[in-house]
Amino acid sequence: MITLLLLILLISYLSYRKAFYSSPKKRSKTHLLPDTPQYTKVNPEIKRLIGEMEAVPFEEVSITTFDGLKLFARYYHLSDSAPLQIQFHGYRSTAVRDFSGGFSLARKMGRNLLVVDQRAGGKSEGTTICFGIKEKYDCLEWIKYALERFGDVPIMLTGVSMGAATVLMASELDLPKNVKCIVADCPYSSPEEIIALQCKEMGIPPKIGMPFVRLGARLFGNLKLSGEGAEKAVRNTKVPILLVHGEEDDFVPCYMSEKIYSANPKMITFETFPNAAHGVSFLVDTERYEKLYYSLFEKYGL
Repeated sequence: MITLLLLILLISYLSYRKAFYSSPKKRSKTHLLPDTPQYTKVNPEIKRLIGEMEAVPFEEVSITTFDGLKLFARYYHLSDSAPLQIQFHGYRSTAVRDFSGGFSLARKMGRNLLVVDQRAGGKSEGTTICFGIKEKYDCLEWIKYALERFGDVPIMLTGVSMGAATVLMASELDLPKNVKCIVADCPYSSPEEIIALQCKEMGIPPKIGMPFVRLGARLFGNLKLSGEGAEKAVRNTKVPILLVHGEEDDFVPCYMSEKIYSANPKMITFETFPNAAHGVSFLVDTERYEKLYYSLFEKYGL
């Protein structure tokens, strides 16, 4: 019996390490790009945009989370009177890689930018990636920071992949009236659903793998996976949402955004991009992506 319990704990711990643990020593600092056929055409442009973003001076700022972690972000100031865009990167990624295109677009549109290193990512503290479960409260803290520093400024939340799930999950919180809209690019419908899909793609039946994932998350990450997710959160949102997804996304399938949209079609504008892989819709059809942004901002006075 003891041997069985130890085996269950071991498998649960390994599941936690695989899905949730982020070693500060191994976090990407070089903005590594996917070396797959889907990204071959867009990688040179991503590299160019990363170089453009890195060349612009910024102020490093920080907050302390509800559970005591110190999180960092880059603040890019363009104009004292400009609206603020707060950006959240994806799973095991970097803010610079995921938002090099978003940075370029925001600057073009005259936005001040707060580009966040999510908990357990970049320079921020923490070793557990929470798939938006705790990050949604971090998002609220960044909003509070912005209001304390900049006053009554219009705010737009944007996110890619897990960052998109983060801002959508934050949309169910009691957000200040300053948050005018949310742009979510290729989010997953829930942490459980995306992890179960990855289990399946690794050849592990979700019915077998997910109990260990849930237990590992609870014991070693202090996370309860069940009942959390963007699909659930948007049902209660009071903030208009632009939801974008690449139709050729083979990491977070497009049907997950379809489920999110179906949860609250009155508050969500949903657009898909043909031939776009995960997180690169902006690069595949920049003109259309920009038009979506402009129409959203014009509608809500941004």
